[in-house]
Amino acid sequence: MAEALAAQRLTGVVWSTLDNGIVVTGSAGISDARSGAAMQPGARVQIGSVTKPLLAAGVLRLVTQGRLALEAPLASVLPDVVIGNPWADTDAVRVRHLLEHTSGLEDARLWQVFSLKPEPDTPLRGGIPSRLNVRTRPGAVFSYSNTGYHLLGMVIEAVTGTRYERYLDTDLLSPLGMTDSTFGYVDQAGDARLAMGHFENNVAHAAVATYVRPSTQFTTTARDMALFAQFLMGDGTVNGEAFIDAALLRGMGVPTGTEAATAGLHVGNGLGLVTRDRYGVVGKCHSGNTVGYRALLCVYPEAQRAFFMSHNADSETADYGVFEKMLVAALNLAAPTPQTATDAPFDAAPWSGLYVPWPGRFAVTALLDRAFGFASLRATDTGVRLSPFQGAAADLQSLGAGLFRAPGRVNASHVLYISPEGPRLSTGTQTLVQTSLMNLLPLWLSLGLGTAGVLFILLSGLWRLRTPRAALQHAMFVPFVGVAVLLLPAPLFLTQSFLALGDLTLASGVLAGVTLALPITLAWGLWRLAQRSGQQGTLVQALAAGATAQLVLLLALWGLWPVMLWA
Repeated sequence: MAEALAAQRLTGVVWSTLDNGIVVTGSAGISDARSGAAMQPGARVQIGSVTKPLLAAGVLRLVTQGRLALEAPLASVLPDVVIGNPWADTDAVRVRHLLEHTSGLEDARLWQVFSLKPEPDTPLRGGIPSRLNVRTRPGAVFSYSNTGYHLLGMVIEAVTGTRYERYLDTDLLSPLGMTDSTFGYVDQAGDARLAMGHFENNVAHAAVATYVRPSTQFTTTARDMALFAQFLMGDGTVNGEAFIDAALLRGMGVPTGTEAATAGLHVGNGLGLVTRDRYGVVGKCHSGNTVGYRALLCVYPEAQRAFFMSHNADSETADYGVFEKMLVAALNLAAPTPQTATDAPFDAAPWSGLYVPWPGRFAVTALLDRAFGFASLRATDTGVRLSPFQGAAADLQSLGAGLFRAPGRVNASHVLYISPEGPRLSTGTQTLVQTSLMNLLPLWLSLGLGTAGVLFILLSGLWRLRTPRAALQHAMFVPFVGVAVLLLPAPLFLTQSFLALGDLTLASGVLAGVTLALPITLAWGLWRLAQRSGQQGTLVQALAAGATAQLVLLLALWGLWPVMLWA
């Protein structure tokens, strides 16, 4: 582990393994790059979204007690939360959908995650938008949503009449013996045992409060997480008394009800855990990252084995799979029997074509997901070849009945099926819908022409500045200024914390102002060019301004212009 830390340029790690009740903990690296202090096995760490299965267990405890129903409509528990659901008459958003990320709600917005405004006791209601919108029929497809788990924190508070942190610490963690863990806010200033978080190049960063704390705020130790793993693989009793219904525990990590699950795909999310097929074994896992940390929990109920690890470094370039592979090997799990092909025939040829992700996690990236997140699929002799635009192509082996297996997987990893909206491809945790080249070409053309127009206005304006007097009199001078000042916010963002990206700051305020001004400057330029029609170069300048204007219109139609990061 220490060698892997050095190879991946990471700071430190704690871990635990569980083998039929025997817990072993370990650590490597350092807990704080500033002091060089060694990481200890008993160090406290934060785990990001691995918080979700713990919060899910708290919800299942309420279900077991009869205080909450899995199928309860969210509106019956949180009547004050406004949700725009086009399917409300037939398919309400239910508690189960929040647990399984099938509510159709988008993931957290920028201001919910990147903000320095929240306090540890900020009311949960202040951490969600005033109106939430459902994008797909509730229960139909998986789409990861921190907002959904934020709502579950509010559900716990509505049912128990107390802060969700206090309820879960007292009624979940204490009975499980997790005395070194808490859902409450903890930072290094208040707890010297909490390892410091880090980013690339061992840059230290202390813990911060967040708006979406029910989905990501949890402080624990490797030993406590082994205790939680042991409970997940048990019969749901604590000290011989029923604590969480055993059937509910078994349902964690078992996807049900979604279109992909109905079509026969058995990987995906169920009640807070995800069935994960990696390194020749299949387990129930959940990964997570938060400011300065990255963590993973995996349980293998049939073998009664599990592992947990948390790095005190959240790096975008490191390969964390190296550590997961080592822990899987350390558990010495028996390789499961690979899923075999069925006799059901399946002709993949009619499914060939282009696919785009829907829904994407974030509404704000929907345009980019559609334009650049597409993949092509074509039939082969043994299955299909899936070629993502931004990734390596993979040959998927047909298992019959629309099921396919990716290289290195034990069971089916993809499924093709027909939904009410048309052909779809799913991995259980991502759904792609079939589209056509004619649907994507206008989008690509619009983005390409708009980008070309922006570059032409900027470069030609810089060229004209060789003679400042003539440049000031040119019809395109005002549009040139409108484009050039788009660069103005960049140095301002470099002087502020990245955690303030979603706040209204000088940088984000200037960005909103210059993006709001651009269409006005373009209109001014087109008006001036119309007055000089027929002059040399006027047509080219008008085409550049028009191409830029249509790009601004496209972005506005997708809710991306003007750019207001705090919205």
